[in-house]
Amino acid sequence: MRTVPGSTDRVVVVGAGLGGLACALHLAAAGRQVTVVEREPIPGGRAGRLSVGGYEFDTGPTVLTMPELIEEPLAAVGEDLSDWLELRPLDPAYRAYYPDGSTLDVRTDTTRMAAEIAKVCGPREADGYLRFVDYTRRLWQLERDNFIDRNLDTPLDLMNLELLKLLGMGGFRRLQPKIDQFFRDPRTQRIFSFQAMYAGLSPHDALAIYAVIAYLDSVAGVYFPVGGMHAVPKALAGAAEKHGVTFRYDTTVERVSTANGRATGVVTAGGEHIPADVVVLNPDLPVAYRDLLPAKRQRRLRYSPSCVVLHIGSDRTYSKIAHHNIHFGKSWKGTFDEVINKGLLMSDPSLLVTNPSHSDPSAAPDGRQSYYVLAPAPNLEAAPLDWHGGLGKRYADEILGVLEDRGYIGFRDGVEVQRIVTPADWADQGMAAGTPFAAAHTFAQTGPFRPSNLHPTLSNVVFTGSGTQPGVGVPMVLISGKLAASRITGGTA
Repeated sequence: MRTVPGSTDRVVVVGAGLGGLACALHLAAAGRQVTVVEREPIPGGRAGRLSVGGYEFDTGPTVLTMPELIEEPLAAVGEDLSDWLELRPLDPAYRAYYPDGSTLDVRTDTTRMAAEIAKVCGPREADGYLRFVDYTRRLWQLERDNFIDRNLDTPLDLMNLELLKLLGMGGFRRLQPKIDQFFRDPRTQRIFSFQAMYAGLSPHDALAIYAVIAYLDSVAGVYFPVGGMHAVPKALAGAAEKHGVTFRYDTTVERVSTANGRATGVVTAGGEHIPADVVVLNPDLPVAYRDLLPAKRQRRLRYSPSCVVLHIGSDRTYSKIAHHNIHFGKSWKGTFDEVINKGLLMSDPSLLVTNPSHSDPSAAPDGRQSYYVLAPAPNLEAAPLDWHGGLGKRYADEILGVLEDRGYIGFRDGVEVQRIVTPADWADQGMAAGTPFAAAHTFAQTGPFRPSNLHPTLSNVVFTGSGTQPGVGVPMVLISGKLAASRITGGTA
């Protein structure tokens, strides 16, 4: 494994996102002097917080899986997760709504889930589900230990017996045909394959190795942190500060200073130079290259789809919904084709509706509810739509109409607070191609083929976050922080 040469005593981490915070904790545990420089007044990066009119909204991810990956950086400095964060398992993890009017509760207890599937879809599907659980559990164990939770420098790093096992399990075939080996009902096929969108691809194009996302999402368990997802970075930052990490909030880094093929520190917008032996960059990787580093021709990447998010404070309560709700449209393959290949807004939307106040009443004023509605949308490279020109408001109104058609009676009339986030807003926040989901996980952008977490010419510049290895999603970003730290300390990850 390649590591940063020379002195690594003083480290500046740019950005207090989840990757930067995990990295800072692992570095603090290894005795490094760490300073985290963050442009916002709070930690979190994409996992930020929006407070409007007594309503509280998570601005980024809303689904939390694999809490042991939060536990890991805390344990590195001798802290217990339970002292910093209260996590509640969600049951159901999701409630899925289908165009035929049926619903399916996704439960992480496999016995109860098999019974649920048998009731809704029949015993044959339940048997397929149990086989799928066994398959994806083995797939996750194989991938995590050998391909995800380690730094990969070249494709040769993959050449081992485990790769043959992964080939034997069909991991490099397409996801949808693999799903079809276990499920025949379109409802189960959808609920265990829609997660490919997290990887930036349709289930028909993604590799079967990404079935592990469905395992983490639907089998390993989904949790709600009391105080919302933003409670996770708050906890990590609090523990880091306790163990000697210095935080500089409300401080924008303008560029990385360099000399003789090495970074010498960072320069803030106020003109201050903060010296460092190593610089870790947590901003979106292509944007970090573009804005913070000396000009260098960049590899052209294929980006994941983006999304439109509606943060809604409402006086309407819907007793039949769960914390996380997925509303599938009639179209399936066509929906992915529209968003990913044609650069079109969904004509028959599938939507995620999260109701945080369902589990945490403090997310809304008394008698009120907070809602987070996510609609996949093309990124700005696939479709440079005029989001600033009123499209966002028109599309938000269209989404509200779809929700009313799907059972949210009077939803429009109940809206007291509304904030719309479009691909243009994601771009304004510093996300390449206007997507919060980074580079897509095509074969050519996976594992050792994904942009490296080491700069190719500046030997002491390291990257963390979803744009580098291992990739997108809260679990992967937390792992990326550990991998970045191990590049500096030389420790194994």
